[in-house]
Amino acid sequence: MNDIFATLESEVRSYSRTWPAVFDRAQGSYLYGEDGTPYLDFFAGAGALNYGHNNPLLKRKLLEYIERDGVVHGLDQATVAKAEFLSTFHENVLAPRGLNYKVQFPGPTGTNSVESALKLVRKITGKESVISFTNAFHGMTLGSLSVTGNSMKRGGAGIPLVHATPMPYDNYFDGQYPDFLYFERLLEDSGSGLNEPAAVIVETLQGEGGINSSRPEWLRGLYELCQSHGILMIVDDVQMGCGRTGPFFSFEEAGIQPDIVCLSKSIGGYGMPLATTLIKPELDVWEPGEHNGTFRGNNPAFVTASEAFRQYWADDKLEQSTIAKGERVGQVLQEIVDTHGGAVAKGRGLARGLGFEDTNVAGKVSKAAFDRKLLMETSGPDSEVLKIMPPLTVSDEELEQGLRIVRESVQEVLA
Repeated sequence: MNDIFATLESEVRSYSRTWPAVFDRAQGSYLYGEDGTPYLDFFAGAGALNYGHNNPLLKRKLLEYIERDGVVHGLDQATVAKAEFLSTFHENVLAPRGLNYKVQFPGPTGTNSVESALKLVRKITGKESVISFTNAFHGMTLGSLSVTGNSMKRGGAGIPLVHATPMPYDNYFDGQYPDFLYFERLLEDSGSGLNEPAAVIVETLQGEGGINSSRPEWLRGLYELCQSHGILMIVDDVQMGCGRTGPFFSFEEAGIQPDIVCLSKSIGGYGMPLATTLIKPELDVWEPGEHNGTFRGNNPAFVTASEAFRQYWADDKLEQSTIAKGERVGQVLQEIVDTHGGAVAKGRGLARGLGFEDTNVAGKVSKAAFDRKLLMETSGPDSEVLKIMPPLTVSDEELEQGLRIVRESVQEVLA
């Protein structure tokens, strides 16, 4: 069957090259090859499967909905499924955190959410420029790509990417300079040439950029800088939201309330396409239909999302479990660093990384892990970071099994 992909599918395919297997079935923390071989999944759909593959709690609600001919495609029509999503999201996520946001459904993917946020801040402020950060990743459409750092991905645009200015992310200069020294100086110097920005867009933990985690105090400093200069703040929580770092939103630890929040990936609960853009009510200045999309109302995803809110966010059990499991991963990664040197342990929650000075190592470790039936991708500008992102529902036994394979794979490559 592999020949069909090489023959008919575009050369742009990537994960199928990294993991040369044909997958057929999935359950919980496992993907199964067509021959039945189980692969432990420390990739989780790049963060789209926080509750695991085919979660039985969510599947039951989905099957019931489909069986009764519930609306599947609804554009932005009012549906029972959408009403349920909005009410359960408010009740289990927004209200307990004291957050007040209007919810926009911009289209089914993360980049749709980012594009809508960029359009909205420009509409609100009348300004064009947006501040992004080194090593950021916000999506593959032109607006999102303009605020993305990776040169290979930017090069794919084929045209100049404009109206965005990169600034140093937390610890970009290894602590040699005070936070925001450069940014603040440019903002306050009328000769700097910096266009007055409409907004900043930031990931509190850069997943694709190399598992770079910002400190809460850096994030608070950025928030205060934005407020003092009248700049709107967008947090891109597409990959790190929905509990990936522990709390539902990755910015909770910093105690801030961004003006706009982008969510996708695991917001649908079941791995089905869904995205939302959360907007402070006073900033919701859209005209009806001014931003739209054919698939902005994915009703089956509303159904599974609502059940995920009820099952996993009515209390803090998943949050505490994610933090504890994340600390266990961090402990093992630090042991690897202490043993081998030339590496650094990164991340928080269940978004963890092992960065190597030798940029060839992470890819080799990923391959060695695949040979041991563990799926694990790399990230960073040179793919130098091993990226560990299992489902949040991973069992302790599965976690230990995966970590054992990580240890063995690093040992094999560095021996």
